[in-house]
Amino acid sequence: MLIKPLNTRSPEGEKCLQSLLSRFQPAENNCRDLVTDIIEQVKSRGDEAVLEYTRKFDAPNLTVENLKVSTAELKEAYELVDDAFLATLAKAIERIQIFHEREMEDSWMQTRDNGTIVGRMVRPVDAAGLYVPGGQGGSTPLVSSVLMNGIPAGIAGVEQRVMLTPPNKEGKVSPHLLVAAQEIGIVDIFKAGSAWGIAALAYGTDSIPAVDAIVGPGNQFVTEAKSQVSGMLRIDMIAGPSEVLIVADESARVAHVAADMLAQAEHDPMALAVVVTTEEQLARDVPAELERQLKNLNRSEIAIKALQDRGVILIAEDLEEAINIANDIAIEHLELMVNDPWGILPQIRHAGAIFLGHHTPEAAGDYIAGPNHVLPTMGTARYSSALGVETFLKKSSIISYSKQALEEDGDDIRLLANLEGLTAHAASVTERLKDR
Repeated sequence: MLIKPLNTRSPEGEKCLQSLLSRFQPAENNCRDLVTDIIEQVKSRGDEAVLEYTRKFDAPNLTVENLKVSTAELKEAYELVDDAFLATLAKAIERIQIFHEREMEDSWMQTRDNGTIVGRMVRPVDAAGLYVPGGQGGSTPLVSSVLMNGIPAGIAGVEQRVMLTPPNKEGKVSPHLLVAAQEIGIVDIFKAGSAWGIAALAYGTDSIPAVDAIVGPGNQFVTEAKSQVSGMLRIDMIAGPSEVLIVADESARVAHVAADMLAQAEHDPMALAVVVTTEEQLARDVPAELERQLKNLNRSEIAIKALQDRGVILIAEDLEEAINIANDIAIEHLELMVNDPWGILPQIRHAGAIFLGHHTPEAAGDYIAGPNHVLPTMGTARYSSALGVETFLKKSSIISYSKQALEEDGDDIRLLANLEGLTAHAASVTERLKDR
């Protein structure tokens, strides 16, 4: 049996729940040290270091002249994709664009009768780095990552969007990625991956421009690199392995539950697939259904490893307990396979994305529904949100005082300044009020 169902009130079940609640894991020391060294090498040696690492791990013959995707490669990409892909791509772009346009924030002002004006000015960062993983050496191009990162940045108004992705052994980038990037207005694309790619975006090289924000998924080395440079620029989040939690009542179908567990498990051996159900029989039936569906998967070995090591099936006493568990775990993807998902929705406090009902697989959110699929993991949905337009925006406060306004507020400003021992602050007001 791949997964042994556990009752939430049993000692084993309680131990399992505690493990889920404490699943946040920082990078291991050896990963952290390796990434620190890589960043220092790129910081000091620039393109030379980027090429050295890229030749070692990705494309042995890559040259500095080929580090940036050429105009010819961009043009050729359209000849290598079919019309069906272009049609699906257009549909996905439209959905994601329309959804994220609602996220755009406006600048605003408030005025007072005495002439005071205060407000907030919203502006995009100047440049954003969009990291797209290699996808098994380019054989499984992660087109959705291009769209989910690039479209919100474009809506925000980011002037320079720089895309980085590892090349294959021949020094090429998937034409599907290149076409997707061009269709959303991105043409500055560089062949670099892992921690050295992140370091190049953070510090800049002769070829790769430095940016103000870096977004996009990646392995533990990408994640650790983003973490280490995050003090000097913005990153989207510190993301761990992908995860799903399915809340299932008597209306859920075993085949659907198993299919969505496998959809998560095939990502990575460390992926987390959890079911919390009120139905003991469903819990008993899911493992056999997983075995049946695994026979049809290309990535069955990965899925088996993930399910054996991290798969969880919990039997809750009732739906209320199941929802409380879901809120405590604060999962990346939360699926509500229940009779009345919309009635349950107001009770959900913590989740990266919520999928309602029996016809809403998590895969819909990954590709075509519209909302962003870059989501908080490892319990960080308690306080953080999906990547969105706001990731690429910054806000500046605006303050303008008239003479009358300063006269009215002057004594209060000076009282607080003197209380804090900042007499120069107080004096800056006094100097201006001498003329009144």
